[in-house]
Amino acid sequence: MKDINVNDFKVTENIQLSKVPTTFDLQADKKIIENELEDVREKLGDFQNTIYAHGKYAILICIQGMDTAGKDSMIREVFKDFNTRGIVVHSFKVPTEQELNHDYLWRHYIALPARGKFGVFNRTHYENVLVTRVHPGYILGENLPDVNSIEDINDEFWNKRFNQINEFENHIAQNGTIIFKFFLHLSKDEQKNRLLRRLEKPSKNWKFSPGDLKERKLWDDYQTCYEDAINRTSKTHAPWFAIPADDKPTARYIVAKILYDTLIQYKDIVEPELNDKIKANLDDYIKELESE
Repeated sequence: MKDINVNDFKVTENIQLSKVPTTFDLQADKKIIENELEDVREKLGDFQNTIYAHGKYAILICIQGMDTAGKDSMIREVFKDFNTRGIVVHSFKVPTEQELNHDYLWRHYIALPARGKFGVFNRTHYENVLVTRVHPGYILGENLPDVNSIEDINDEFWNKRFNQINEFENHIAQNGTIIFKFFLHLSKDEQKNRLLRRLEKPSKNWKFSPGDLKERKLWDDYQTCYEDAINRTSKTHAPWFAIPADDKPTARYIVAKILYDTLIQYKDIVEPELNDKIKANLDDYIKELESE
């Protein structure tokens, strides 16, 4: 199977999504890809235990993508071998009344993973510069002091919001959070196929909403907003990765491999050693237990 390089998917300069492929040929059949994913996720699960014991880094994984891009199944398959004590998944929906009574980053900040843990954001703080940018009327619901009409939601407003997001990520990175941001790059044709499967398969009907079709009509607007958001906020300490998402097994493997290959570069992440006093008395502790 073809090996992958993390840097092939990392956004290090401005991109045009229309020129970024939504497919990637791993030169292997589905079964081999799934077997390779299983191997990588087992290694990730083992590494998670080390991170938990080490207790000095938190890992934040942000997953964004259009409807049907495969966010839910990505989380299910990539983190299947994790100990549940070491990972928390948050799926951010429409803000609640309580959340709207705080600044837009509040609900994301309180959901950040503790040191030693992985946190996965299924949809993220970027919804606040994606959905709200396509539908600026949603901003009015935030009841902001300087926003009284749609006309107040101008370029200056978005510039400030992008700066706030960059500052937020810079702050948590400086305090020990390792950040990964994955954009599941889906083609419009593949989204159509997946929406049709939702309608045609009774077991998938519950996932469909007529609103999906309304949002699909705004595809170009969303692509423009995604492109701008990625280009403005892909930083060394908080990089975006553009993941070809038309084939789900391939996308899952690429994400898992990026996580593992990046994390093992942190040579300071090791399991803590026993203190000298305990280490010197290990034989005595063993004898005590064996003599019961």
